[in-house]
Amino acid sequence: MFTSDFDFVLPDMLIAQTPATRRDLSRLLVLERETSQIAHRQFRDVLDYLRPGDVLVMNNSRVIPARLRGINARTGGQFEILLLEEVSLNEWWVMLRPGKRARVGTEIILRNPHGETTETRAVVVDINEEGHRRVRFECPQNILNLLDALGEVPLPPYINRSNTNEVDFDRARYQTVFAKTPGSVAAPTAGLHFTETFLDEIRSRNVHVCFLTLHVGLGTFAPVKAQRLAAHKMHEERFDLPESTARIINAAKREGRRVIAIGTTTLRVLENVAQISNHQSQITGQPLQIPSVTPGPGRTRIFIYPPYEFKIVDALLTNFHLPRSTLLMLVSAFASPNETRGRDLIRSTYTQAIEQRYRFFSYGDAMLIL
Repeated sequence: MFTSDFDFVLPDMLIAQTPATRRDLSRLLVLERETSQIAHRQFRDVLDYLRPGDVLVMNNSRVIPARLRGINARTGGQFEILLLEEVSLNEWWVMLRPGKRARVGTEIILRNPHGETTETRAVVVDINEEGHRRVRFECPQNILNLLDALGEVPLPPYINRSNTNEVDFDRARYQTVFAKTPGSVAAPTAGLHFTETFLDEIRSRNVHVCFLTLHVGLGTFAPVKAQRLAAHKMHEERFDLPESTARIINAAKREGRRVIAIGTTTLRVLENVAQISNHQSQITGQPLQIPSVTPGPGRTRIFIYPPYEFKIVDALLTNFHLPRSTLLMLVSAFASPNETRGRDLIRSTYTQAIEQRYRFFSYGDAMLIL
């Protein structure tokens, strides 16, 4: 398949610049895969589609204030730094702009969000093939402990901000209410729709809510530059699947109950750690293939696009995604497992969403694929 197969035109007015006034007041488009039927609902109507015994799995990674600003210690030129991945204490791979001015040895004096220079410095120590810089932060403590004072919320470039009040607002809203483990440089946005009260309502219906961690990085949002999908290589991202979550999921798969992934990052972890085991049927005596997941930390560069056979996830709650993105390719695969027609199904669904004026991308509305 080609990257161009996943292109579409989206009016700028439908790119959500702010979230809904309350997290659970977004709209919800529901797509039934078997019938291709579409329903237009409100997010809280998710309750109508849940069954007792369902398992909801969520990504509890916490977004860090990963965008830093500074000046060249020698020339005074300005730099923007986006943290990507921690290599060791105070050494990170970063995206640095303008990159051409950031040669090995360049020293950058960091500024706080008010534009004031600080004592913290970053020195470029290496450059990889993709043009990312490895920098060493020179400060008396772990740079992670200074990010609240130095960093900004790493909003996507399609969200425009002009004043401090909006930036402060984003620190709370560009974060799920269940965020726990710091490490993401972009939010797992499907989880942004949930409130603690709504999660309690879900649990009261005998639905299991459990968590894993995937630190969202370039593997999720990097553009696909290759013409053919098979040539695209995903960046690795770190994850951790707790034993308690794996136990709940494996019991559900054995008992024929649904596993619902909240977000594409959650789905990628579950499919990455999936395995198929043979079990004897107590009824027929014949071997059954039952999927399961293996707990523990790991790294993934799984790239899911049509056709793909899903082993663990039975339903997916997600947002509306960018043209030509790996996320759009993933939902196209999920819309029709083991086939390529999911691309056309998602394209027609997105056409309806545009006609119905759904809000797109990180702060936008939700989509439930059953």
